[in-house]
Parts: sequence; C-alpha cells; structure tokens
Amino acid sequence: MKKATIGIVCYPTPGGSGVIATELGKSLARLGHKVHFITHGLPARLDTFNENLFFHKVEPGDYPVFQQFTPYSLSLAVKIREVAMQYDLDIVHSHYAIPYATSAFLAKEMLKTAGRELKSITTLHGTDITLVGLMPSFHEITRFSIGVSDGITAVSQFLAKETIEAFKIDKPIQVIHNFVDCNEFSPALDGSVRRRYARGEERLIVHVSNFRKVKNIPVVVEVFARVREVTPCRLLLVGDGPEREAIERIVDERNLCPHVEFLGDREFISDILPAGDLFVLPSEHESFGLAALEAMSCAMPVVASNIGGLHEVIEDGETGFLFDPHDAEAMSAIIIELFADEARRKGIGLRARERAKRDFGKDKIIGQYVEYYESIL
Repeated sequence: MKKATIGIVCYPTPGGSGVIATELGKSLARLGHKVHFITHGLPARLDTFNENLFFHKVEPGDYPVFQQFTPYSLSLAVKIREVAMQYDLDIVHSHYAIPYATSAFLAKEMLKTAGRELKSITTLHGTDITLVGLMPSFHEITRFSIGVSDGITAVSQFLAKETIEAFKIDKPIQVIHNFVDCNEFSPALDGSVRRRYARGEERLIVHVSNFRKVKNIPVVVEVFARVREVTPCRLLLVGDGPEREAIERIVDERNLCPHVEFLGDREFISDILPAGDLFVLPSEHESFGLAALEAMSCAMPVVASNIGGLHEVIEDGETGFLFDPHDAEAMSAIIIELFADEARRKGIGLRARERAKRDFGKDKIIGQYVEYYESIL
C-alpha cells in the first residue's frame, strides 16, 4: 500500500475503542503513513513522539443559546473537513458509529462542494451498536451513518452479526479483531509491582474497565469475597467511571476495604497487569473484551462472561473460563480451584499468551487494517 494520509476520529478516553484507535494510529505512523487524530482531547495512549503523528483538537462553539446542548458533532464535522483540506486526507477512520460516522458523512458532503473526495471507514466497537444505536432516538441515524460509510469493520463476528440483524445493513462488514502488543503486555520479569500490592502468599485478582454498569463490577466484588473466604487474596480494580462510587460503597459495606485497591485510570496498564494471578471480567455486554486479551497476553487466566465476542477471544477451559455473568458461585469455585493448583493455573496462563500472540498479535491485525484501507482507496 502506498503511504496514505489518514484521519482517525475516536473517543480519547481509556476505553477499548479509544485504545485500539490510538494504537492503530501509532502503528500506521511507524509504517510511514501520516496519521491525524481529530477529537476533543488528547487520546489516552498517544504517549510517544513520531513525526508522522498529529493531533487536532475539536473546540465546540460556545454560544449561550446552545447551553448544555452544544452540537459537538457539527464542530467535529467542520474540523474533519478542515484537516482534510489542509493535509489532503485520503481517508477518515471513525471508531464508534455515533456521532463519529455521522460527522464524517457531513464532512464528506461539505468537501464535495470544494471538489474533494474523502473515503470513510467506520469501525463498530460494541455499545455503539448493542446499546446506544438501538435507542429509538438514535436508531435511524446510526443505520444511515453506517450505511453511507465507504467501508465498515467490526471487532468481532458477534458484533457484525448483531449489526446486520439490528440495522438491516446490506453492505459487507469486514471483521478485524482487536489486537494486543505482546511485547508490551508480557509476563513480569520481576516481582516489584506485585510486592507493592500482595503480602506473603496472597493472590492478586485483577479487573480493568471503565466502571460502567455494563461491566457488572458488583459481581467482581462478590466473586472476590467468596474466594477470600478460602484463599488469602487481594483485588486490584483498575479504571474509573460512573459506577466507581457505588462500588466503593459495596466494598466498604462488606468490610473489604483493607483488601481492595482502587487504582483509578492508569496510563501504563501493562505495568500492572503482569502482577496479577487471575483476571475477572463478568460483563453483561462485551463485543470483544480487549482487557481480557491484554490479560491473556500477560499469561493470566481469564474468568469472564459467556456472552458476545468473548467466545472469539477465550477458549473455554483452555485459555480461560466462561460463565453466566451473574454466576458468582461458579466463577469463585473455578478461581479457588486454580489457586489450589499452581501448575494448572500457570499452564492455562501460558496457553492464553500463546493464543494472544498467534491470533491477536499487533502486527497481524495491523496488516489486516492496511489491506482493508488499500481495498477502500
């Protein structure tokens, strides 16, 4: 593929869609493509300098009549058009359907009046389809915005199928799974981070998320409480979001505060994950499960929900375990078993890492994106 100039539109927050968008852009820049991030804040993982990486901040108009209803999607469309004109973008890649695919469409229409063509790709990540897009007030605009994209990708077979069924999309959807840098997310070489949180023979259970209701964190706490009755352990909760205060209350009410660490949003998750012994992700909706994949890459067994795209990431009984998202009893039972059999726990962790490297390695998936860009251009 010839070197392209690519605009990437994403949420700058630490959630999965923003992480994948940012890591994709960084990798494309290392391959020699010019990559322009267009969003309202610096993406969380845009933490390295590369002469091919650019950031353009979207500033919503401040007008009294708008009050809290400032039309960010319109400001974004204008900024996409501006960057496309100034830097001669070949393609704009929207990560999340609403509002980004809509803004990209508006930008393309504005560019037509200047005699400029801009190709667009929309990557569907999950809740933009399974939750937000299904709301009556957003359903039709979501369907339209996906349909007018020049290319559509989804992060799992599950999500592609859900999109086709929910929105009657008649264009092909290319499945390109999320990816992980297995060199960055790797088993710990020393125990320095682990010793910071675990005392003596204590085990470390880890959960990473954006603390939304869909992540089902009360079940994480319930599972931990059950395991702790049998095995000395501690819980690391990494991330932040609307449910954090409620979870802190639950931990306090169950007298678990001395055994639970709330670490908040962390830029370098790869420094923390290798310290853990086991990862728990009992989400009620999960179109892929990037956090689970990153844990697998660190050779950690994952206990997760048997829903959505997690089936495509975790081989039940081989590289992790899948349960009903509210079956705390079954989840805690398998964790207790694994903590009592270190050889088994380590074996599952090593198989998990091998699967991450083989099927979801960064170079492999980036190559698929490059091929897809080429087919659209």
